[in-house]
Amino acid sequence: MTLSHAYANLSPDDVLNTIESFGFNCDGRMLALNSYENRVYRLGLDDGGSVVAKFYRPGRWSDAAILEEHAFTAELAALEVPVVAPMEIDGRTLLSNSDFRVAVFANRGGRAPDLEDYDQLEQMGRFMGRIHRAGQQRPFTDRPTLDIESFGHDARNAVLASDLLPAELRVVYESLTEQLLHEAGQCYERAGDVELIRCHGDCHPSNVLWTADGPHIVDFDDARMAPAVQDLWMFLAGDRADRTAALDAVLAGYTEFCEFDARQLHLIEALRTLRLIHYYGWLTRRWEDPAFKLAFPWFNTQRSWEDHILSLREQAALLHEPALHWMG
Repeated sequence: MTLSHAYANLSPDDVLNTIESFGFNCDGRMLALNSYENRVYRLGLDDGGSVVAKFYRPGRWSDAAILEEHAFTAELAALEVPVVAPMEIDGRTLLSNSDFRVAVFANRGGRAPDLEDYDQLEQMGRFMGRIHRAGQQRPFTDRPTLDIESFGHDARNAVLASDLLPAELRVVYESLTEQLLHEAGQCYERAGDVELIRCHGDCHPSNVLWTADGPHIVDFDDARMAPAVQDLWMFLAGDRADRTAALDAVLAGYTEFCEFDARQLHLIEALRTLRLIHYYGWLTRRWEDPAFKLAFPWFNTQRSWEDHILSLREQAALLHEPALHWMG
């Protein structure tokens, strides 16, 4: 989708003037944060504090979908789940002017969790269990579902429809992704009719900020309906033995607050497969955005596509392994 001229050319002055129009007094300090789908900045304030401002990509989400995300994080915050919800300013969390839609958040520090620390993993499980207990209460109505069609086939089709994939790799990419998506579908068949709930959707360790008081989670921008394990599998690192031990730690905490359907373990490698395919589809769709060319200069290269295909081949082997076993 073509970006608006104002968003594509968003300047520091645009950012500061927009945020000050909402009543904040900025001191000129500004740091672009690690976000590409939206434009996100940490801004210093005259009182010595700081806020984080998210400028939403035009056309990606409807206002209703954004507000549904905001409502979910506000619901979690009201339950004293340590998430970072958008600030309410003059009764609104989704702010706008003639050019931009914006949300403002308190600036929270922290570090990524240690995936080798089982105490942290168990605490992370408790945290996710609390989020999912709330997520089960009602569905999203304006946000999408994570499924094979949208994350797999649509992403694959975007790559095949572009001229970024080198011609000599097209046949192998096309056949390999077709095979992978078929086998991901078989994983879903083995899992059966699992429940879909409101999930964070993109709960990788960088979206968890760990402090002395424990974790808090940020960036619900990808929140969607999904199986609960979507918010858990990215915390399982290492070889099969390591991932099994990590799973036991996460679920030990998780099941203190929320039941877990072990059939969902059949979905872990399917979800990993979809994430790999979706990632390159996402980069392909966004490649005309100048920010992506600056942030991912390696992407549109022969080596990048060859490495991607190698990762997909390795994933094909993992799809044939038995599901992880949970001791619970």
